[in-house]
Amino acid sequence: MTTVAFFNNKGGVGKTTLVYHLASMISRLGRRVLAVDLDPQANLTAHFLGDDDLESLWTAPLEERTTIAGAVHPIVEGTGDVRVTAPRLVAEDLWLLAGDLDLSRFEEKLAAAWPSTLTGSSNADVRATTAFHRLTAAAASEVAADVTLIDVGPNLGALNRAALLSADHVVVPLGADLFSVQGLRNLGPALHRWRQDWQGTARPRITLDVSLPSGEMRPLGYVVMQPSMRLDRPVKAYQTWLDRIPDVYRSTLGTTDQSLVDPAIGTVRNFRSLMPLSHDARKPMFDLRTADGAIGSTQRYVQLCFAEFRALAEEVLERLDLPSTE
Repeated sequence: MTTVAFFNNKGGVGKTTLVYHLASMISRLGRRVLAVDLDPQANLTAHFLGDDDLESLWTAPLEERTTIAGAVHPIVEGTGDVRVTAPRLVAEDLWLLAGDLDLSRFEEKLAAAWPSTLTGSSNADVRATTAFHRLTAAAASEVAADVTLIDVGPNLGALNRAALLSADHVVVPLGADLFSVQGLRNLGPALHRWRQDWQGTARPRITLDVSLPSGEMRPLGYVVMQPSMRLDRPVKAYQTWLDRIPDVYRSTLGTTDQSLVDPAIGTVRNFRSLMPLSHDARKPMFDLRTADGAIGSTQRYVQLCFAEFRALAEEVLERLDLPSTE
């Protein structure tokens, strides 16, 4: 099983939409997929589940919730270790570890736990720091997942540090603009620092007998999330930033992986007319049918969406050395 986190310091680039559609498409290509929502905004969970399910999930007492926040609640309260939560089957060969707005309560605990985790001096703090890794690994093992896709929020705080430590690979979704490129410049040094702190300082000193993440966070590439314009005729400013991204990516993430001679995994065009229909139908844009409101010329965009996400998913699987089995 391999784990991929989707992360950028810049929000609003379409990261969650990308994770949702890639998870759905990869499962169609014959791979068992676990989607993990480690963003306290829980938008990935809201993509998969309807309002009734969400209300039932999020209004239960925290100690009873089958969400990430419910799973780490004993650590937050100081009453025990993580409570392993079974993933929810949301489609054939696709499972979800549900997110929760109350996950933000874990941030303070993780920030306080980091200094003693680096020295290996507190077993309780090591358990907190490795909680996401252990929950994800247990869920992936339970469903025999081939690949786990993790959605995280757009910041460089303690919550995301713990989330990224559990990732074998990192994909950066970004827009072709100044804000995303600056976010990329901030992201690279943070990943280097977290990797070095974990692998070089913390992990060798930890004696607690629990599963520890590798902290590899290997760069897998980036996906450009296109703004509202024609893909074959980008405006000048868009093209200018698009041309800058590869060099900024290489210089900030510092990858020596020869497979990333071209770090661009692909581009996702703006299917703005399909997104509201997708939300209403609770299904991926490429699954929309006439009954969902995808009528007339809209069906052409549905077919185009399917073809482009399939190509993107196949490229991700190839980089993971997990070819499609369809």
